This record gives sequence, structure tokens and C-alpha cells, in this order.
Amino acid sequence: MPELREPVPEPARAARTALQALRTHLGWVCCAGGVLLCALGWYGVSGERYTARQIPYLASATAPGAALIIGGTVLLAARRRDTTPSPEQQRNQEQMQRQLSLLYQLLTDAVETAESPQPSRGNGSDSTAGARTDGSALLLAVPGGRTYHRTGCLLVQGRQDPERLLDGAASERGLRPCPLCDPPEV
Repeated sequence: MPELREPVPEPARAARTALQALRTHLGWVCCAGGVLLCALGWYGVSGERYTARQIPYLASATAPGAALIIGGTVLLAARRRDTTPSPEQQRNQEQMQRQLSLLYQLLTDAVETAESPQPSRGNGSDSTAGARTDGSALLLAVPGGRTYHRTGCLLVQGRQDPERLLDGAASERGLRPCPLCDPPEV
């Protein structure tokens, strides 16, 4: 049974919204003040020839200006973290997580494959993904594409339009092997 949450009281919600708005405005004010102090410090330093006379401008204007810019940026970044992501942002984040995990899997598989001894390709018994039992690989091509792929290639995975290539069809159409999945030469 799902647990019931008590709704947030209206005054608390209003206070949280006001605090977020204040944080945002304060962040922009800090950034603007920091830029102003940095500009004043630069103007003061540019008018002095000797380093000993430039240090007071750096200490009194440029360093605090940089600190205000950093503080304002932190306040603005905290605003983004407090907001609830929209359903579209959640979908995008989930898709990015899936893509990152797939990339990680591909990279770790590539490292494992590179570390293990490679079987020779000349015997016609390719044991990688997309191979058939008769020794010829099952190959795919996207209509209008210039390359052919293995069945597990990322470039055709999830697409609805790839077509299977019969023996010799890739060379007849002038297709090159995909550099990502490295299908056998035909």
C-alpha cells in the first residue's frame, strides 16, 4: 500500500517560492556587483605603473569582485538544483543515463576484446555478434546509407528501416564496412 504524504501547507510553499526568488535575485546582484568591482579594480590597476601601487587595487576591488561573482554563481546554480525537473527533462535525463551506460558497456567490451587474443578472420568462422552458422555474417544497410553494418551495430540499433543484405549486395551497391562495428569484408 503506498504511503500517503501530507500536502505541503500553503504558507510553507509560498515561503519556499519567495526564498527561491530571493536567492535568484541575490545571485544576480552579487554577480553584477562583482563585475563592477572587477572593472573598478582593473581601471585602478591600469593607471598605475608600479606593481607596489597596483596591489591595493587588486586587494580592495578585484579579489572581492571575483569572490562576489563566484558567490552569485553558486546562488544561481543552487536555484537550478531546487527546481523540480519537468517530465521532458526527466525523459532527457533518463535517455542520457541509458546512453552513458551503453557507451560504458561498449568501451569496457572494446577493452576486453583488445586484451583477449583475436581469432583469425580467414577461416570463415567469425564468432562475433551478427554471425550466422554457415559462416557468413548477417549484414544490414540503411536505405540511402553508404555503409553496411552488423546486426548489433549502434548505428542501426532501434531503427525501423534497415534492410538485410544478401550475399554480394553490399559490393553491388558500393557500400563500405562500418568503422564502428567492423563487419567482414564482402
